[in-house]
Amino acid sequence: MLKLPSRLRMDNVPQEWAKLEGALRAESAQVGNAAGRSVSLDASGLNDFDSAALSLLLSALRLCGQDGWQLTLHQAPRELRELARVYGLEQLFWSDAAAPAQAA
Repeated sequence: MLKLPSRLRMDNVPQEWAKLEGALRAESAQVGNAAGRSVSLDASGLNDFDSAALSLLLSALRLCGQDGWQLTLHQAPRELRELARVYGLEQLFWSDAAAPAQAA
């Protein structure tokens, strides 16, 4: 399982993405050779973040999805999940998220 850093803000996300992208590619290569096709990210240590964290997570989701891998986010802070909900992205990261109400 890959771990997210403790801080993901606008000023450090490009550097953190460069690290995570390489790790995801390596992990995906291992996963591709295994029975499962899921890559896990541990977000338990993430405690200082802004909306740039969602950008990084969307990039990770896109990278994994290119080859049919599933990205699973574990132990995300409540505030990150709330931020994703505000941006309408919660369902992309958490399968138990309620579907948004449809406009009539």
